[in-house]
Amino acid sequence: MNQFEDMQTFVRIVEAGSITKAADQMDTVKSAVSRRLAELEKRLGVTLLTRTTRSQTLTDSGKSYYQQCLRVIDDVAEIESGIRNEHCALAGRIKIAAPLSFGLAHLSPALSKFNDIHPDIYFDVDFNDRKVDLIEEGFDLALRISKLEDSTLIAKKITKVYGVLCASPAYLERYGKPEHPRDLLDGHVKLNYRNTSDTWNFYDSNKEKIAIKVPSIISANNGDFLCQNAIEGRGLIVTPDFICYKAVKNKQLIPLLCDYIFDNEISAYAVYPQTRHLSQRVRSLVDFLAQYFGEKPYWSITDVAH
Repeated sequence: MNQFEDMQTFVRIVEAGSITKAADQMDTVKSAVSRRLAELEKRLGVTLLTRTTRSQTLTDSGKSYYQQCLRVIDDVAEIESGIRNEHCALAGRIKIAAPLSFGLAHLSPALSKFNDIHPDIYFDVDFNDRKVDLIEEGFDLALRISKLEDSTLIAKKITKVYGVLCASPAYLERYGKPEHPRDLLDGHVKLNYRNTSDTWNFYDSNKEKIAIKVPSIISANNGDFLCQNAIEGRGLIVTPDFICYKAVKNKQLIPLLCDYIFDNEISAYAVYPQTRHLSQRVRSLVDFLAQYFGEKPYWSITDVAH
């Protein structure tokens, strides 16, 4: 049995949940599958599965090998599909990590549109605001909303995202509408993204920084939750425009201090490791997302904010 068949057998064992079930699915005997796994582990020099009479568990090496096997198998399927079909129909799995709020509200409909064009693509999506390890956890790519600093990743900008300072009309009636960043020191409170700086930076007409620290009354790791609290008048919020755009357009939130906010583009990027071969299906998805959202996405409130 060659290395590719070893990979296919290992994936079958993992996904079947046991050697016995894998053997049944492969229409072979359990001893042959067990022997093949043992020989694979010996060749690799690692333990891939810890097994008892009742269960099997992937080791860390096993998890990594499983993810690598999935990518190789999918890549081979894509190559063969391209050979069989002169139009090179895309097929296979794409594993994506995406922030929760952006993923549910904006990425999900985009993936549905992509699936309409390429129905043989299977998405495995992790909606989570944590920063995943793409290589360790086997992701093909991740969507990140940030100013990227990780030089070990290749990134392509998908679209523009801007941070917006805003508050509800009820909040402004209670605390007053700030006309200058220092007005925020007069009793204002904020709703804060967890693990972000306590200080907000503004800039005057000479581009001199004005650092303002506003007390937090609520801290959370989800922008939709914070935005809803801002709508209810609980505090000021700086949030991405893709989260607050509907509330701003409906006058539920009012953009503030726009003339003092510069360099607030954080943008959305598709990122993947430099060492990762980017398959045609993943490359097509990245290009599709950039075209789908465009330079000025539908959530843009630049005109409203100014």
